[in-house]
Amino acid sequence: MSQTRCGFVALIGAPNAGKSTLLNALVGSKVSIVSRKAQTTRTAVRGILMEGQTQIIFVDTPGLFAPKRRLDRAMVASAWGAAGEADALALLIDARQEILAKGDEPSELVGSILATLAQSRAPKFLVLNKIDLVERSALLALAAKLNSGVKFDDTFMISAANGDGCERLRGRLAEKMPMGPWLYPEDQIADAPMRTLAAEITREKLFERLHDELPYQTTVETESWKDLPDGSARIEQTIYVTRDSHKKIVIGEGGRTLKSIGTAARKEIAEANESKVHLFLFVKVRENWLDDPERYRAMGLEFPKS
Repeated sequence: MSQTRCGFVALIGAPNAGKSTLLNALVGSKVSIVSRKAQTTRTAVRGILMEGQTQIIFVDTPGLFAPKRRLDRAMVASAWGAAGEADALALLIDARQEILAKGDEPSELVGSILATLAQSRAPKFLVLNKIDLVERSALLALAAKLNSGVKFDDTFMISAANGDGCERLRGRLAEKMPMGPWLYPEDQIADAPMRTLAAEITREKLFERLHDELPYQTTVETESWKDLPDGSARIEQTIYVTRDSHKKIVIGEGGRTLKSIGTAARKEIAEANESKVHLFLFVKVRENWLDDPERYRAMGLEFPKS
């Protein structure tokens, strides 16, 4: 084991840059939820990849943006905290979105991320995502512009959605990992318990079903998980909202919306757990949970004092 390597790579970037999609593509399985809704990832999610004799622990972080609310500040702090502890940083850029911003300088948000990133001594990699949506000439110009502000160790052009360019990225990151023993078993791909992933899957289905109707303050908790004699699991989850009017949106007329969410979540949880599951969803109002330190701790976030 003296020749093994192991290290952490923080995936950072603006909301909807494709960090969660990339993590799932690199690991080869779903370990982080994906949604078109901004700020889907609320806390750091770890995915584990074996690349030869190297174990890479990817940390999918919340999107970086200008925080306004308490939860926003906690999420951004979590992202930069993970970046500060990583052995390497991978800055993911939505190439199409950044090209549309035009101008000789990076967009305001990307520019602020680059300014902070420049202060880090860790190896830094620029990852231009969604290259299948833009012309190559525009990609080369974008890469040159972003590299002019920060000294990146390498630049990658990928499509996280279809896997293009991901193999080279994995190999290059593996080279940068420090020598040392693996921190996880060789066949483990995530460090979150199944009950946590199950709650996240249900939250993802909420996003998919409700889109803009969904209140941002919604959260999901797995209240009970019981393994049954036949190998299946009985799971009870509660969807928490902050207002009674939000509860009605999630349940839907005649309970149809909640049933649709439950059906989709049950199927994916069963695939992740590799067994049949019986999923029971409840919707409750939990007012002012955004100001409750205990809720932040449950999500793995530090509670901002202001």
